Amino acid sequence: MTANLRLRLLVLLVVPLTLLALMGGWFGYRSADEASTQHDQRLLRLLPALADSVLAPSIAEGTPPLVALTPAMEDFLRQRGDDVGYAVGDLQGHVVAGDTWIRFDVPSTPLAEFHSQEHDGITYRVGVLRSETYGAGEMVLVLADGSDVRQQWVRQLLMHVLLPNVLLIAGAGIAIYWSVSQAFRPLLTLTQAVERRSPRDLSPIDEQSSPAEVRPLVRSLNRLFALVNAQAEGQRRFVADAAHQLRTPLAALSAQVEAWALSAQAAQAEARRRGAEAQVTLSVAQIEQLRDATRRTAQLARQLLALSRADARNAEVQPLQQVDLKELCESMLELFFDQASAKGLDFGLDVTPAQVWGHSWLLRELVSNLVDNAIKYTPAGGSVTLRCGMQPSTQVHQGWAFIEVEDDGPGVPEAERHQITQRFYRAQGASGDGTGLGLAIADEIALLHQGSLGFASGAQGRGLLVRLELPPQAPVA
Repeated sequence: MTANLRLRLLVLLVVPLTLLALMGGWFGYRSADEASTQHDQRLLRLLPALADSVLAPSIAEGTPPLVALTPAMEDFLRQRGDDVGYAVGDLQGHVVAGDTWIRFDVPSTPLAEFHSQEHDGITYRVGVLRSETYGAGEMVLVLADGSDVRQQWVRQLLMHVLLPNVLLIAGAGIAIYWSVSQAFRPLLTLTQAVERRSPRDLSPIDEQSSPAEVRPLVRSLNRLFALVNAQAEGQRRFVADAAHQLRTPLAALSAQVEAWALSAQAAQAEARRRGAEAQVTLSVAQIEQLRDATRRTAQLARQLLALSRADARNAEVQPLQQVDLKELCESMLELFFDQASAKGLDFGLDVTPAQVWGHSWLLRELVSNLVDNAIKYTPAGGSVTLRCGMQPSTQVHQGWAFIEVEDDGPGVPEAERHQITQRFYRAQGASGDGTGLGLAIADEIALLHQGSLGFASGAQGRGLLVRLELPPQAPVA
C-alpha cells in the first residue's frame, strides 16, 4: 500500500464509496420495512371488515356461507385490482368462500398473523385473523395483497439498487485512477528527468516546474546535490593540485636519475679496465630500479592530472570542436611506433575518414591510453591494430563513429571486463607496471562525449578488443 500511491488513493476513495452505497441500500431497506409494517397494519384494519362481510351460515351442509362485502372491502379490492384476494376459511383450514389459491394455517390465538406467498409470479403479503363473524360463528379471515413494499424492494434490489451502485463504483474507480494518473504526471516527469541524468550531473532541479507537494523533496535533493558536488569538486581540486605539484619535483628527480644513470654507465666502462665491474654493476642496477620507480611515479601523476581534467565540470567550459579521428589515429602511429618496434610488435593502422564533435586533447588522451595499454601488455612479437571509421547509417539512427584497438596479448577474462574501467583496478595476473588508471580515464572521456567503451575478445578469441563508439553530432550540454 505504501509503495503504490495510485492504488492507495484508489482504495482510500473507492472503499468509502462502497460503504456509502451499502449504507444507502440499508437505509432503503429500512424505509421499505417501515412501509411494509404500515401495509400490515392496513391489512389488520381491513380484516374486521372482512369478518363483517360474512352475514349468515350456510343453508345446507357443505355449502359456503353467505358473504356480502362491506364498502371498505369493495374499495380495497377495486383499488388493488388483480393484485389482491381474500378468503374465508373454517377452523379445519379449508377455504369456504373467496379465492381458493390462498394458503393459510389456522391461528391458535385471536391475534393476527402475517406471511408471504407466491402465486402466478407475484409475492403476496397475507394477513390471517381468527375471529367471530356476524352470522357464521368463528371463522378464519384471510386477505392477500400483492403490493407489499418489502417484496417490491427485494425484487427491484438488483436493477434499481445493486446494479446502479456497482456501475457507479466502477465508473468512479476508473475516473479516480485516471484523475490520479493525470495528477501524478508532473511527478512522473520529474522521476524520468532524474533517471535520465548522468551520474556526474549534479546541477539543481528546477523547483518551479515541480508540483507544490513535492517541492520540499526537490529542495532536499538539490541540497544533497550541492553537498555532493562540493565534495567531488574538492576531491578533484585536491587530485589536480597534488598531481600538478608532483610534476615539477618528479621532473627534476627524473632528470637527476637520468644523469646518475649516464654517469654510472660511464663509470662502469671505466671500471671494466680496473677490475671493479661487479661493484659498479650493482650501482647501475640500483640506479635503474630508481629510474623505473621515478618513471612510474611520473606517469601516475600525469594520469591523475588527466583524470581530473576529464571531469565534465572542468571540460564543459571549453568549446567543442570537430575532431578528425583518422588524423588522430595516424598521429598515434607516429607517437608509439618506436615503443612498439622496441618490443618487436607489429603495430598496424586501418583507418577510414571519420569526424566527431568533442575535445581533441581529451580524445587524444583516450586513444593514447588505449594504445599504450595494448603495447604494454602485448608480449614481444605480437601485434596491435588501431582502427577508426563510421558505422553504416540506418533509417532510424545515424551512423556513429568508432575507434578500435585490438591486440593478441593475454586479454581480460569476460567476468572481469565490467570492472577494468574502475580506478586503480588491475586484472588478476596482469603483468607490467601499470597504475590501473588508463581505462578509467578512457571511460571518463567516453562518457563526457556521450559515447561508450566496450570490450570483447580479439581475433580468434585471443587478446582484447577495445571499441569506442562516439555520436557524430555535437553532444548535448
